[in-house]
Amino acid sequence: MRELTYFIASSLDGYVADPSGGDPTDLSPGGFFLAQGDHSVPLLTAYPETVPGAVREALGIDAENRVFDTVLMGRKSWELGLEHGHTNAYPRLRNLVFTRTLAESPDPTVEFVSTDPVERVRELKREEGLGIWLCGGGSLAESLWPEIDRLVVKVNPVVIGAGVKLFATDNFAVRRLKLTDHQVYESGVAVLTYRKA
Repeated sequence: MRELTYFIASSLDGYVADPSGGDPTDLSPGGFFLAQGDHSVPLLTAYPETVPGAVREALGIDAENRVFDTVLMGRKSWELGLEHGHTNAYPRLRNLVFTRTLAESPDPTVEFVSTDPVERVRELKREEGLGIWLCGGGSLAESLWPEIDRLVVKVNPVVIGAGVKLFATDNFAVRRLKLTDHQVYESGVAVLTYRKA
């Protein structure tokens, strides 16, 4: 059965984006997550399919998908690519956007899903293929918590104080995870991999 991995960058205080939900990479105006540094090549090598298509093209990255063949995101995450003129930011992946406010996708390669996210992910897991990547956002991650098999967090050396949470909830709930791998880079980025305990 396929696995769902929440592969995401986060601040030290647990935010994946600023309060507006804007692009957090330091290559964008107001960005604060490190896109460059000694962590970037290992991550590009391990997860080439998670690099947006326009960036892959600019950097000449032509590697095959290694871990994922499907990407899931919420509407706001999808709209980040749209702001840069990309209806499909990850053209090498099957794209599913979970939205209850948008009716029809402007791109035939992007599927809009308005049904229950958990049920849709369970269907995807039963299909053949590589892994499934949950790339954002916090609300979708919260609703998909029961189906997340692995959590890979790129913790950036920054504190932002407010924004979109890693898991968008205000409810107190203890969720135990087991650290299965870790790598700390000179850039200050720590890549932590967890599975449910």
